[in-house]
Amino acid sequence: MAGSEQTTPVRPTLAAVARLAGVSPSTASLALNDSGPVADATRERVLRAAADLGYAGPDPRARSLRRGRSGIVGVVLEDTLRDAFRDPMNVLMLDGIADVTGAAGSSLLLLTETLGRPSALVDAPVDAVVLFGCSTRVDESVAIVRRRGIPVVAIEGRPVPGVLDIALDNREATATLARHLRDLGHSRVALVTLELDREPVAGPLTEARIEAAASFTALERIRGAQDVFPGVGGRSTLGSSIEEGRLAGLELLADPEGRPTAVIAQSDLLAAGVVRAATELGLGVPGDLSVVGFDGVRIDDPVADDLTTMVQPAIAKGQAAGRGVLALLTGAAPERVAFVSQFRRGSTTAPPPA
Repeated sequence: MAGSEQTTPVRPTLAAVARLAGVSPSTASLALNDSGPVADATRERVLRAAADLGYAGPDPRARSLRRGRSGIVGVVLEDTLRDAFRDPMNVLMLDGIADVTGAAGSSLLLLTETLGRPSALVDAPVDAVVLFGCSTRVDESVAIVRRRGIPVVAIEGRPVPGVLDIALDNREATATLARHLRDLGHSRVALVTLELDREPVAGPLTEARIEAAASFTALERIRGAQDVFPGVGGRSTLGSSIEEGRLAGLELLADPEGRPTAVIAQSDLLAAGVVRAATELGLGVPGDLSVVGFDGVRIDDPVADDLTTMVQPAIAKGQAAGRGVLALLTGAAPERVAFVSQFRRGSTTAPPPA
C-alpha cells in the first residue's frame, strides 16, 4: 500500500535507555547489570526506562565485533541433519561438545557438507571448528578452515600438523574383534564398512578402493581387520545405518557356497542390519553367522539387542574436543588426546557351524 512502506524496527540501545532515565550510559550499564554503586531510585528509573523502550540487553552482533569473536563453535556433519541425528554416535559426541562449550558461554552451529555444494565453512561465522573424522571430506574441510586461520579440532581425523587430534584406537580395537573371531575358529570373515569414498559408492571392497579411501576412521578399522585376516574383503556402504547394513548383508550372504561365517561391521547400526539380513535369509545368529559391531550404543532393535562389539567413549570424545576448542581459543597448545575402546562380548558370536 502506498505511503505505508515496511521498515525494520530499530533496536533500542543502552544510550537511548540512559537518555530516557536521565543518566550517563555507564551508570545505566551499572544499574542494568547490578554491578556497581547506583542508588536504588536511579536503578529503578533505569529499569523503568529499559522496560518502556523494550531494551533486552546489548546487541550481540556489536558485542561480537568488539570482542572479535562470534561466540560460536562450528561442528561439521557430512550427512543432512535428519540423517546425522539417526546415528546415536553423532548425538553422543555433540552432547559431549555442548557440555563443555555451553558451560563456557559458546553456542554450537551445525554445518552440513554435501557433495556438489559450496562448503559452508568458507564464510560461516564461527570462532573454531570441530570435524568428525568418519567423514570422507575431512581433508578438504581442514584446508578451508586453515586458510581462514581458525582453530580446528578433528575427532578421529587423519593426523595433520596444526590440527588438534582427538583419537580413538580404531585399528587396535578392530583387531581385537578380529582376534575374537579367529579364536572362535572363524577363517571365512567379511567386512561391512562405513562410507569410503568422497563420491558415495556402495560395493565390493577391493584393495584399490582401500588404498584410495577418504575416510580415515573406516580405513583404520579395515587395517585392524587385515592385521588378523590379511586380504579380508567385504562390502562398503553409504554410511552407518541399519538399512545399509542389511543391504550389504544380503549381498554377502546370498551365495551359500561362498558366504562368510562371520562379519565384522564397522558400526553397531551396520551390524544390526547384517543380523536382519541373516534373519531374512533364514540364517541363525550366531549359529550360522557370527556378527560383531563397533560403538557400544543402544539400538532400539530386537535383532541387535546384545551385540558383540567394541564400546567407545563417545561423550568423552566430544568433551575432549570441546576442551580442546576452548584451549585453542585462548592461544594455548593443547596436546593430542587418545581414547581406548573396550571389548564387550554379547550373544552374536560363536564358533563357526560344523
